Amino acid sequence: MTGPKPIPIHEIVRHNKPNDCWVVIEGQVWDLTEFAPQHPGGEGCKYSSFLDVGYSGNETMKVILRYAGQDATRQYNEVHTLALLPTALTISKLMGKLDTINSIWPTAQDTLSQVTHQKKPPLSSILSSHDFEIAAHSTLSKKAWAFYSSAATDLISDRANKSFYNRVWFRPRVLRDVKEVDTVCMIQGVRSSLPLFVAPAAMARLAHESGERGIAKACSKKGIIQCASINASYAIEEIVSAAPADYPFFFQLYVNKHRPSSELLLKRVWDLGIRVLFLTVDAPAPGKREADEAVRAGDILSTPMSGTSATRDKTGSGLARTMGTYIDPSLSWEDLVWLRSFWMGKVIVKGVQSVEDAKRASKEGIDGIVLSNHGGRNLDTSSPAVLVLLELRRHCPEIFSQLEVYVDGGIRRGTDILKALCLGATAVSIGRPFLYALSYGEDGVEHLIDILRDELETAMRLLGITDLSQLHSGLVNTGDIDHLVPSTQGDIFTKRGLKAKI
Repeated sequence: MTGPKPIPIHEIVRHNKPNDCWVVIEGQVWDLTEFAPQHPGGEGCKYSSFLDVGYSGNETMKVILRYAGQDATRQYNEVHTLALLPTALTISKLMGKLDTINSIWPTAQDTLSQVTHQKKPPLSSILSSHDFEIAAHSTLSKKAWAFYSSAATDLISDRANKSFYNRVWFRPRVLRDVKEVDTVCMIQGVRSSLPLFVAPAAMARLAHESGERGIAKACSKKGIIQCASINASYAIEEIVSAAPADYPFFFQLYVNKHRPSSELLLKRVWDLGIRVLFLTVDAPAPGKREADEAVRAGDILSTPMSGTSATRDKTGSGLARTMGTYIDPSLSWEDLVWLRSFWMGKVIVKGVQSVEDAKRASKEGIDGIVLSNHGGRNLDTSSPAVLVLLELRRHCPEIFSQLEVYVDGGIRRGTDILKALCLGATAVSIGRPFLYALSYGEDGVEHLIDILRDELETAMRLLGITDLSQLHSGLVNTGDIDHLVPSTQGDIFTKRGLKAKI
């Protein structure tokens, strides 16, 4: 039996009209002429998972025709798997395979897939998370880079997240036996080879077709934990299936305005054996991310667990804004009763930015908090996590024995991790660097983990410790930022004659 016949590019580009539409995906040439106009859209359609989740028939046709006679591999792979094609189409629509011998596309494709692969530095030359970011900037699609890298308005919080770690100084101890160091820690009772976990970043498939599945494979090999996002490119079942059966996942939730949808999703999560839930609470409204708004959204972007799709409106094409319309802005502390009525596992509140809310979380019996300003992506000029960490140390030191405290935002080096732990954090959460590393696929994620491990171990030796349990605040000097910690709580209320609230 012979395989699909090779079709040269000059033949493919001729089929670029509504009544004659071919598209190349992963080297396979598909005839979508009949598919595009007849697709009715909507949940009940058997094709609803192909290219156009959440779009009407006319919008779907526009999406497909945009890539008529072209290679749409990158756009397709950002949100779908190749297995969906034969599900949506009969095998008779597979016209053949792309003949790449002596073939060059006559016009530049907006994916620039061939060009960017040539530009990408070899993985062996990547020495830090900063190198991954530089490589991602030049190789990701414009929209992927805009979505991942963008932050709110004037980027002040985004920059402070990183710069504040540079204002904390080490106070090393010398003449210690540091031949062997141990970086293992426990995060919510789960063993991790490093005191970090992968933050629940959205739409990882924009970086590489393996998406969250590639991250899961790499993390399981290296012994660290991935927190899967509700806005992931894959369904949670697909992500979990990419790792060994005994690998532990965390899951992140934005509560849906339609509460039964959240309940049903968390039942699926529970049935997969996940027992730690990160409830994101710092995004009742999306931040103004101008760089993301400025770059047009791809019409095919969607997230299967939230059920939303990217659109363009009069404001722009911000992915977080247009795809976050399902998030319930009425969520409050009182809703923890509702959450615990069906979620029996641990609950972590992600997005705490004050000592008052940290105390409230402890009072509510929360298992952990993530000090985070959402990577500087929501409320600009909100405090970096390391400053909130100092606030807790000054005004509520007992909280570190009541629940686990994590910090998120701006962590780029092993030294940053070590400083956060010196100040009381149990572990740190890292997001963007893993997305940038994923541009190299699973191997890139593994390489980033190795880099962070090496940096952390080196910093531990030079600081004079061999185990994370030996860390304490006396090993760092925070004098450069101590004066920025509020001296009292709620004094603005008392000065106005109002009752202070916690």
